[in-house]
Amino acid sequence: MWRNSRRGWGWPVIVMHWLSALAIIGLFALGWWMTSLGYYDRWYQLGPWWHRSVGVVLFVITLLRLVWRAMQPTPQAHGSRIEQRAARIGHALLYALLLLVMISGYLISTADGRAISVFGLFDVPALLSGMKDQATLAGDVHWYAAWALVILSLGHAAAAFKHHLMEGQDTLRRMLWPLR
Repeated sequence: MWRNSRRGWGWPVIVMHWLSALAIIGLFALGWWMTSLGYYDRWYQLGPWWHRSVGVVLFVITLLRLVWRAMQPTPQAHGSRIEQRAARIGHALLYALLLLVMISGYLISTADGRAISVFGLFDVPALLSGMKDQATLAGDVHWYAAWALVILSLGHAAAAFKHHLMEGQDTLRRMLWPLR
């Protein structure tokens, strides 16, 4: 139940998938809300601190997911060849957008040369900073990539429900519980 099989995902993938989903939803909502905060609002500093900390944790989870995925078998895809190809492309885009959102977020946060504090436990150093308009350009990329990620994630969820409800496939069930 810990390893993937050709029939279903193992517990590590299932847990990382749902933690990622919760983090993406929470980070998007928090990020959007933060754009409305005033300078004297108590959350003006606290919101970005949480956003950056959870973002770094999500980055680590995403890297672990990619390594795990490369080392484990992938369950057999359902649907026609076109649906299978669309699923492969969709998953690749989800990972690419996740990485783009997190890297651009890192570039925003470190534009001034300061490290990112992760829940006050450790710091992620600013490896690249001081580029012309770094925070502004990275901010634009971050905003639009986050929207694209959320829209694609909604399509991903809709496809899972379609396979489950309309076609009676185990696509959704195998992301909820390991199937052998």
